[in-house]
Amino acid sequence: MAKDTSWKQVGKWYDEIVSKEGHTYHREVVFPRLREWLSFDQGDAVLDLGCGQGVLARELPQEVSYLGIDLAKPLIEKAKIRSSHLFQVGDVTGSLSLSRKDFSHVFFILSLQNMKRGDKAVKNGADHLRKGGKMIVILNHPCYRIPRQSSWGIDENKKLQYRRIDRYLSPLEVPIQMHPSQKKDSAVTYSYHHPISTYVQWMVSEGLVITRLEEWHSLKLSTGGKAKMENRSRKEFPLFLALEATLPLD
Repeated sequence: MAKDTSWKQVGKWYDEIVSKEGHTYHREVVFPRLREWLSFDQGDAVLDLGCGQGVLARELPQEVSYLGIDLAKPLIEKAKIRSSHLFQVGDVTGSLSLSRKDFSHVFFILSLQNMKRGDKAVKNGADHLRKGGKMIVILNHPCYRIPRQSSWGIDENKKLQYRRIDRYLSPLEVPIQMHPSQKKDSAVTYSYHHPISTYVQWMVSEGLVITRLEEWHSLKLSTGGKAKMENRSRKEFPLFLALEATLPLD
């Protein structure tokens, strides 16, 4: 039996931590930076793949047409309660056929990294994007935030905090215990690691052109005796990778 990689078993917990306004990282990093990137024109339409409980929808101007799709039914139910935009349950890595194929923007907000067939999701997004439209992908940084294969360390001689990377180029499926204290009773989700080149290849193979790339660091500030090294390293090793790919007009 194929494993269930949706987040339906942790829907209640996820909705609670994201809430109406979004998780701290949504509020302090992702959405403020996206506001610097994006503006919307009359007639624009957003397709949000792996939308969760609809946190992106609540950031958009009300007049922008929006459709959010997620495999986790409990999260879609929460999204419908929190927003008047359109949502539906669906597998964005499967056979996704929507009547509308002229979306101006396709988003993956911290969702593509949790999809086993991310290549299929990118293809589905590209198939429903109009010419000149943009695909926006936000990821936990694939170089520095690899589950179980990256960690912090301290060089006492240099008074530096460094980032240790044990693996990078190999694709990985990593089970994540959402409540480690519960041990074997904890719900499990899956994270799928790929190097940056793989994400670029997925997009380019669908005719998209990479038009923007940024790396965003956490705004958290430490206090205490190790604050200087922690704050410096936090700025040096970005938390998120943001990619924009555009479908050419020609």
